[in-house]
Amino acid sequence: METPVEENSKTRETHSTSHSSKGGFKTLPFILATEAFERVATAGLPPLLTVYLTTEFGMETVKTATVVNFWSAVTHLTPIIGAFLADSYMGKYWMIGFGSVVCFLGMVLLWLTAVIPEARPYCDPFSTICESPTTLQLLVLYCSLGLISVGSGGIRSSCLVLGADQLGKGNNPESAKTLQNFFSWYYATVSFSCLIALTLIVYIQEEAGWGMGFGVPVMLMFASSLSFFLASSLYIKLKAKESLITGFAQVLVASFRNRYSELPSHATKEVYHIKEGSMLQVPSEKLRFLNKACVIKDPQRDLSLNGTASNPWNLCTIDQVEDLKALLGVMPLCSAGIMLSVTVVQAPLVIVQARTMDRHINSNFEIPAGSFTVFLMTAIVVWIAFYNQIALPLASKIKGKPVCLSLKQKMGIGLLFSCASAIALAVVEYTRRNIAIQEGLSDQPQAQVHMSALWLLPYYALGGFAEALNGIGQVEFCYSELPKTMSSIATGLHGLGLCIAGLASICITNTVKSVTKIGGESWLSSNLNRGHYDYFYFLLAGLGMLNFIYFLACSKAYGPCHGHQEDHAEICRKKDHEGIAGC
Repeated sequence: METPVEENSKTRETHSTSHSSKGGFKTLPFILATEAFERVATAGLPPLLTVYLTTEFGMETVKTATVVNFWSAVTHLTPIIGAFLADSYMGKYWMIGFGSVVCFLGMVLLWLTAVIPEARPYCDPFSTICESPTTLQLLVLYCSLGLISVGSGGIRSSCLVLGADQLGKGNNPESAKTLQNFFSWYYATVSFSCLIALTLIVYIQEEAGWGMGFGVPVMLMFASSLSFFLASSLYIKLKAKESLITGFAQVLVASFRNRYSELPSHATKEVYHIKEGSMLQVPSEKLRFLNKACVIKDPQRDLSLNGTASNPWNLCTIDQVEDLKALLGVMPLCSAGIMLSVTVVQAPLVIVQARTMDRHINSNFEIPAGSFTVFLMTAIVVWIAFYNQIALPLASKIKGKPVCLSLKQKMGIGLLFSCASAIALAVVEYTRRNIAIQEGLSDQPQAQVHMSALWLLPYYALGGFAEALNGIGQVEFCYSELPKTMSSIATGLHGLGLCIAGLASICITNTVKSVTKIGGESWLSSNLNRGHYDYFYFLLAGLGMLNFIYFLACSKAYGPCHGHQEDHAEICRKKDHEGIAGC
């Protein structure tokens, strides 16, 4: 007969063996492959759609840009919604599985519009004239794009976190190093996948047509779904729990419900709901109206026997309130990056512009117009390497002490360079348009002018530098200013900013088209040679400068960042000693 000690020992041993059989490194290739295939299938869609909608659906340039930008905005928003649903209800495994299937269905539907002639309007192959698409044709097209956005959101919202779950949450240095290596491999895989999408997939479409151009992504999405479900029995599947977003919603609801309650004249911990083990005893005075969410009005009614809130939608903890305050505090500064993204998301217009320019590298090779976005990604990588490995060490050597830019300086300089990129694009378009008029191509919007498309590279180089400084600075700013429990919010804010930028770009382009059309040809005419896209890009540069002034005002209002109490050079010395590139 086994003793209780022996029985408990065997139970623990069995549990340990069962746990060790799941998760670990063996599951990571399947998880990484799932998102890698999805990125290759969908990351190249914006440039492909730009060409597809203008040539096969006969859409005007501005309408095409509107559709592509709106789809991109929704695709950046769905991962945030997916993360909330995965954390609160479905769990990460089921969210990825759902996303894989839905994205695959969306890609199949988009592919069918390319292979079935009746699924798209008739276009004369000997001219640029197309029939208007029917309501049914547009419905099929938009349904396919909607399914792809929803599916991509499900996959992107949870792959990184599910992979981290497989490696455990050990607090020892070895576990932290393993997790850091996984994050590095994850971002390297995603970046490489996007590079393949913007080169190989776009090239396949150029050479083999739309049936193959959309058919390859269909096969990749099938491989993505298959790779994920093959390892289903190996994953550690943690149950869904309440997310931070739910906590934020509870604070807003509770503060609204308690809006008529009086705040105590003297802050004492007896009147506030304190989370067990929390260091916070009273809320801060910033955004004081939110403090009403954590005021205990009637202990017998508001608190349960174990000290938790009877109704979390009526009473929240101080920690929940302060987390929301921290998030609201960083949002004005982060919102300044939206205008930078508006400049970057003009890719659909730039692709149409590149199609009218000479894209030959030599007599045998021509760069596909849809692949020009790869220059932006390349510029980001090059500028990051230059800044970290050359610029900072050289400046430190010249000054004789560690030199590094503060987070606000990075963000601000990035905004200025985004203005410069818009000016560079305007100058190129001004020159291209004049050449087209001189060559008598005013009435031939699809004809190529004798001007190399490589003149667009300054726009991509300056835009890449702007994104490298402002984008990375913004994420670092959020990580340093928000509580550690909210580290994942930094990525979410960046995605939300891209979503808002896409919608803002739609509003700006449609407003400019409507206003400038009065009394003549619109700046954003479908005929680039008759329009004035150069004026539009100069307008973006002007809005960028106004946005920079807004950034300076928000920066002054925010005050010093956390950690700036230390001498800045000392911070650099510490980080340099720890081997952190670029301080």
